[in-house]
Amino acid sequence: MRLFNFLILFTALIVLSETTSAQTRRTTARQTSTRTQTVSNADISGGLKDALFQGVRNAVGELGRENGFFDNTRVKIPLPKSLQKIEKPLRFAGQGKRVDDFVEAMNRAAERAVPEATDIFIDSIKQMSFNDARNILFSGQDDAATQFFRRTSEARLRQKFRPIVEDFTEQVGVTQKYKQMIGRYGFLGQVAGQDATDLDGYVTEKALDGLFLLIADEERKIRRDPIGRTTSILRKVFGILR
Repeated sequence: MRLFNFLILFTALIVLSETTSAQTRRTTARQTSTRTQTVSNADISGGLKDALFQGVRNAVGELGRENGFFDNTRVKIPLPKSLQKIEKPLRFAGQGKRVDDFVEAMNRAAERAVPEATDIFIDSIKQMSFNDARNILFSGQDDAATQFFRRTSEARLRQKFRPIVEDFTEQVGVTQKYKQMIGRYGFLGQVAGQDATDLDGYVTEKALDGLFLLIADEERKIRRDPIGRTTSILRKVFGILR
């Protein structure tokens, strides 16, 4: 009899626990829904756009200055991969200064191109629909906005960056520096691949990679600390997620 009573009591406790848990989940869902309803479509769209404007300005400002790429190990443009394997032989052969000058020149070209990204990003943000904004905000991904920029802006940025990179590399003689770097050791140049023969294309792609990396950083900062980094509208919007 005691065992029977114990089983009844145990079963009742399980049912009560599951009922309470279900009620808690429903209450939480209602609270989340209520909070969402207090934020208008205009708030969501406007708040996110404000944040993205700020993030873009910060990223472009960080990279589009002297040493923006060159002094940042996360985005610094290295020798093309196909040349990295011959870097040690070049330095051993007394070409270390030429290697350093070549790397610096590539990074300076990227720093020159990046400020041109601002207008393209701003245009992309302005054209963002409410559905775009909502999907970005509630995606659960820290880099959802950065992915949006990749889809909507990368091709235009590439077209904008490349001529600037080409002009700058011509001014400072990047191609000439490359030829000087391996010219005396022609056999080393035989290992050069596509990234070393299209230097302007290589610098352009690396500049884009660095820019999107920092924009993703800015996006994560805003998501994790909206109170300290954004406008009052976005603090209200991100309050839903927090």
